[in-house]
Amino acid sequence: MLLKINRLKKRSDFDWVFKRGLKFKEDFLSLKVVKNNLKHSRFAFIVSQKISKKATLRNKIKRGLRMIIRVNLQKIKKGLDIILVVNSGLEKKDFWELEEILYTLFKKANLLQK
Repeated sequence: MLLKINRLKKRSDFDWVFKRGLKFKEDFLSLKVVKNNLKHSRFAFIVSQKISKKATLRNKIKRGLRMIIRVNLQKIKKGLDIILVVNSGLEKKDFWELEEILYTLFKKANLLQK
């Protein structure tokens, strides 16, 4: 579970990220990122019903993404609002492939600290 300070919750924050954010895509995962005026980064995860009609599968994907973020939070740059959007096909990947895709995406977006 991510701490509350690391969660993006308000509708206005989501709108800001989608309006102003830069978009990066890797395999079945898209990322929107924008700077915020905070000392910590905030994350949100979007898994549409197009991925699966089953909430259990959608929640499993979100739990996996949250765990990867939580474990690697120190490696991610501070002061960013990040939304991860899951695209169709990711539900067939296992946890280790998900972690590799996310790491490649963060590297591509230059979100990892040196």
